[in-house]
Amino acid sequence: MSALDGPEDDKPMPLLDHLIELRKRLIYALLGFLLVFVGCFYFAKPIFSFLIQPAISEGYKVIVLDIFEFFFVTVKMSAFLALIVGFPVIATQIWAFVAPGLYRHEKSAFRPFLIATPFMFYAGCAVMYYIVMPYVINFMLALYTPPEIEKTLRASDYLERVLQLVFAFGFAFEVPVLLILLVRVGLVSTATLRAKRRWAIVIAFIVAAVLTPPDVVSQFALATPLLLFYEASIWIGAIIEKRRAQAEKAEEASTEVDKPAGESSSS
Repeated sequence: MSALDGPEDDKPMPLLDHLIELRKRLIYALLGFLLVFVGCFYFAKPIFSFLIQPAISEGYKVIVLDIFEFFFVTVKMSAFLALIVGFPVIATQIWAFVAPGLYRHEKSAFRPFLIATPFMFYAGCAVMYYIVMPYVINFMLALYTPPEIEKTLRASDYLERVLQLVFAFGFAFEVPVLLILLVRVGLVSTATLRAKRRWAIVIAFIVAAVLTPPDVVSQFALATPLLLFYEASIWIGAIIEKRRAQAEKAEEASTEVDKPAGESSSS
């Protein structure tokens, strides 16, 4: 193996230096989180107004029933959004800590997934907010609840449901990234994924039941993309495995061609 194929720094690093580097990366990640938290806390009112638009557009009121309720709502919302918005900063620090110990081919394998991870998470959040959330609100309050019941939403409860669904759909959209990465590095094969398809269906509905509010609509709305992404991962993984097999076959062929030349030159 050439020097170009090895880690950036082949010198062994003492454990204390590793801990110092880890502490530095954690501090940077924490500072990024705190900066986003302060920004979200400062702009809490317009952010909350944006989050309640699905309920307002359906004609429902969102109220507070306690003096300090909106303050605690603001803290919870700011912390959650700081994790979401600050995730690229946190992921960058994790990558900066791990990358020097990786080989070049390992870096090239991981880099596309580092880009896809926040993109897919934000895509899941957008799908939840713009598509799923209005439908869930309309179904649970307009179609399922009796019309004589006055429908008013408490701010803290509403925010808890929204954040719960945001996390659930963001997590669901990470499934193909994780599965394709496992196939890419050779830890899982598409044959295994196909063989475990029945288990995947059961696990998808269990995850949906845990991560979403206790209603069938939300659970099916989350389990469906989980299963679709599982099937998409098998399809994309098969393409990766096919290309890998072709590359290995071509490498073996080139090795067989070079062998006689090497033997003849040595003789």
